[in-house]
Amino acid sequence: QVHVVESGGGLVQAGESLRLSCAASGSIFSINAMGWYRQAPGKQRELVAVITSGGSTNLVDSVQGRFTISRDNAKNTVYLQMTSLKPEDTAVYYCNVEARALGRRYNDDYWGQGTQVTVSS
Repeated sequence: QVHVVESGGGLVQAGESLRLSCAASGSIFSINAMGWYRQAPGKQRELVAVITSGGSTNLVDSVQGRFTISRDNAKNTVYLQMTSLKPEDTAVYYCNVEARALGRRYNDDYWGQGTQVTVSS
């Protein structure tokens, strides 16, 4: 089993910064991609940023230039550095880890419980 835990959410004012962290633990054989999604009230969950095991990144247009995704493979951890936050960034942010657990032949998707980010104007 693979466990995913996020941290770092909170309430900030527009223009401020936050850093989210997400750590994967448990019976992990390997980790492929790690990413962040968000879901605002009344909206569908959307991909925010993803980083491959090789370090290639992809970010949604709305956060380009403001958010940075990075990972520490030794710690099975992914980070989302968010700057110049806007009220429209308010959402629950979820971490997604594509990993192969011990004893499994294929990758599975594992999700964290979510962390709230609220940006006031």
